[in-house]
Amino acid sequence: MTTAPAISPAHSRYTSVAIGLHWLIAVLAIGQIAGGFYFEGLPKSADAERFQLIQLHKSFGITILLLTFARLAWRLGHKPPPLPKAMPGWQKAAARGLHIGFYVLLIGVPLGGWAIVSASPLAESVKTYLFGVVPWPHLPFFDGIEDRKGLAHDIAELHEIGAKLMLGMIVLHAGAAMKHWLLDRDGVLESMAPFLARK
Repeated sequence: MTTAPAISPAHSRYTSVAIGLHWLIAVLAIGQIAGGFYFEGLPKSADAERFQLIQLHKSFGITILLLTFARLAWRLGHKPPPLPKAMPGWQKAAARGLHIGFYVLLIGVPLGGWAIVSASPLAESVKTYLFGVVPWPHLPFFDGIEDRKGLAHDIAELHEIGAKLMLGMIVLHAGAAMKHWLLDRDGVLESMAPFLARK
């Protein structure tokens, strides 16, 4: 019977929970951005379809928010694999900064969406049910505000800017991952992609 090595090859990968949350949040976030741009571009005649899509958009947004908190909690308790020693210091700093930026947007953008719904003049008449089943409360900070429509519009502008920033960061992140895989061949992408063979 053989004994396990002191440092397992698996130690150079993220944990299965971190990997699962990473890819699930990534797919949901990309879908949310695409869906948001889609229903915003619908004509006035498609208001019924837009309404249904917005209800799903709200549900998936809250799901991303909760999953991001779960990912952050897991990250704080589980050290990620180290970056390659040969990786330049500025690239390591950029990678860490990008990850922090993702956490900020993955929390801030859904919170912004929640605030839009909560500040809307329709907040009292249009309740939120996650996937049509679970009741979800509105944020309690907007009582007594006179121009709720204007406030909701301003928050929506910030929400859209955040979504566009996230899209740009996703493109940058994917490009960096491809560089590590195809050019550097340093195992960085494989540490988060279990479907790729380790180098």
